[in-house]
Amino acid sequence: MGKMIELTAADGHKLAAYRAEAAGKPRGAVVVIQEIFGVNSHIKSVADGYAADGYLAIAPAMYDRVQRNYDTGYTQPEIQAGLAIMQKLDWKQTLLDVDAAVKEAKGAGKVGIVGYCWGGTVTWVAAARTAGIVCAAPYYPGGIANFADDAPKVPVMANFGEQDMSPTPEQARAVLAKHPAVAGHFYAAGHGFNCDQRGSYNAEASKLARTRTLDFFRKHIG
Repeated sequence: MGKMIELTAADGHKLAAYRAEAAGKPRGAVVVIQEIFGVNSHIKSVADGYAADGYLAIAPAMYDRVQRNYDTGYTQPEIQAGLAIMQKLDWKQTLLDVDAAVKEAKGAGKVGIVGYCWGGTVTWVAAARTAGIVCAAPYYPGGIANFADDAPKVPVMANFGEQDMSPTPEQARAVLAKHPAVAGHFYAAGHGFNCDQRGSYNAEASKLARTRTLDFFRKHIG
């Protein structure tokens, strides 16, 4: 459905991105931030899903800074490899890459951001630090407790798993308590419940979270 394009960040770094077009005039745009597994078939299908709902979707290859064309599955060794790359990333550069995707998306109208796992943390941080987005929907942002003091500048709706360890429900609720304007939803599911390629997939939670996220995007993006 979509195609790979190239973005250029403000520091000159060139990164790949998956671009999925809406059929007809887009309602706006959604930047989709990957998990630790790269812009793989699942993230592309997520972007395709938002395109089918009427948005231009851009999924930047956030791991290009360390390893280009990163695309893996979900075995334990692949999880370890993905975490190792994540630890080599620099937050300042990561946000430059988000910014490049937002600028690319702006041609379609208002821009929202959604991210999963590590991408959920990026989405949370972007809500506080990235200009040009109108709303943010993090899913199970594992590192959110490290950024509890980041105050979102746009509406945020976060989706958490009650059985998650990253973040734990306690960590999630502590962050929500600091930011009363943020909407937090908890599902009877674990980490990665949205990903139908993972053992942790929970169809019911995934469907409900997606319905809520789309309602949220309709309200703030169009």
